[in-house]
Amino acid sequence: MSATREHTFLDEVISREGLVEPDRLSFVLRVTKGELAAASGLSRDAVSKTRRLQAPATQARLREVAEIINRILPWCGSVPQAFAWYRSQPIPAFGDQTAEDLVRAGRSEHLKSYLAGIAVGGYA
Repeated sequence: MSATREHTFLDEVISREGLVEPDRLSFVLRVTKGELAAASGLSRDAVSKTRRLQAPATQARLREVAEIINRILPWCGSVPQAFAWYRSQPIPAFGDQTAEDLVRAGRSEHLKSYLAGIAVGGYA
């Protein structure tokens, strides 16, 4: 998968103003906004109430999810498969926690570093 495809995913879910759009992200991931909130470690209100979804903490968490999906998309082949990996694949390096578990626990930077290492030829 080319870099253009990866960039396209982020273009689909991030507005011109630089905000992650929960409606777009949930549509592309083929989940409800409630499921998106749960997978991001956010409340349903955080992804549905305008004032809350623009909050820096909400945007940071949604951006983490989008960036992780974007990172693994070339390896998974499709957005639904990437999201399935995010939600269910145990990662041995993190005690068999999933990417979702790590994001919900505020450890997305560790996960992104791990994925960057794999991307340049490191071991899983």
